[in-house]
Amino acid sequence: MNRSTLDKLISTTGLVIAVVLLAASVALFWTYSFIHTQVHDQMAAEKIYFPNAGTSALTSLPATDRDKVAQYAGQQLLTGAQAEVFADHYIAVHLKKIGAGMTYSQLSAASLADPGNTLLAGQVQTIFRGETLRGLLLNAYAFDTMAVVARYAAVGALVAGLLLIVLALLGFRHAGLKVSRR
Repeated sequence: MNRSTLDKLISTTGLVIAVVLLAASVALFWTYSFIHTQVHDQMAAEKIYFPNAGTSALTSLPATDRDKVAQYAGQQLLTGAQAEVFADHYIAVHLKKIGAGMTYSQLSAASLADPGNTLLAGQVQTIFRGETLRGLLLNAYAFDTMAVVARYAAVGALVAGLLLIVLALLGFRHAGLKVSRR
């Protein structure tokens, strides 16, 4: 096989891979947009707001949690990052306080052992609802994180695809040149 044929074969392969990468980039950008928009729209519909700066809802939090929540003070929860902060640094703090550090499972078992304790039954219901909301918010965070990963992958595929197109075109140009041998 002569050099020109090899250059054309490698360049064609590079061009095919470039097209696949560019198509993958388009699909990944669409994936990012779809997931990110869904998370935003679903969070917006819930109308959840972070506590305002200076309010007891914010100042009563432990310092590390307060610092995390304070960055979004007064804002509506609209992103995955905000959902993670609200779930892990606001709701979780309140659930620990309500349940005295016990999990839903532990409280539920205690309530089943003492069915006449209405205070405990109320705690179980509150913890269940809070953990459910917390889990839903953490799912929004996870999906939004996947969207961000898809965006990075889309940029990588786009750059690689464009680079391969340039290299393939250079390969075709090289294949067309006459190689003189002495």
